[in-house]
Amino acid sequence: MHANWYERHVLPHFIDMACGMKAVRRLRQKVVPRAYGQVLEIGIGTGLNLKHYEKSSITRIVGLDPGLEMHHLAQKRVKKEGMQVELVGLSAEKIPFADAVFDTVVVTYTLCTIPDAVAALKEMHRVLKPGGKLLFCEHGLAPDAPVQRWQNRLSPVWSKFAGGCNLNRDIPAMLKEAGFKSDDMQTRYLPGPRFLTYNYWGSAVAE
Repeated sequence: MHANWYERHVLPHFIDMACGMKAVRRLRQKVVPRAYGQVLEIGIGTGLNLKHYEKSSITRIVGLDPGLEMHHLAQKRVKKEGMQVELVGLSAEKIPFADAVFDTVVVTYTLCTIPDAVAALKEMHRVLKPGGKLLFCEHGLAPDAPVQRWQNRLSPVWSKFAGGCNLNRDIPAMLKEAGFKSDDMQTRYLPGPRFLTYNYWGSAVAE
């Protein structure tokens, strides 16, 4: 399906601004530099993570994202950072790579938009090498019942103009269902509306 005018010209800049806020940037800075070796970034979007990679630790970066309308912004950042990044315009439910290829999979503020996020996480599990790590930074379901009610109420409307973003994804439950275990997951509200700002970040390995 072809992207409409809003998806081509407005949405990429809206997402770039929302996902580039200071509090979000600080969480990226905690997670992304831990990537090493062969790296697959799921939902590379406009390339906001690129400046946070430790280039000396990386041998290859592949960026997977179906939103081709955002790739021109990613390409600008690739050029600015002087990096070699392979951009693949596909969704993560079927990752076009063999088993056990990547040392690190990075996923930041992306699980909210993938239609079948558990299927995508299972694919990330599949392409990771034994001992490889999934590095994640996501917003999702809040622990407080009143906030959850607002998330459930607003999510269908929000997703229509926010690129399919769901407000109420249960990140720990999805990781577990896909076969991942996280021993260092951290959570908290970031500044802003509570229905939007409950965040999870850390690393996970195959159970």
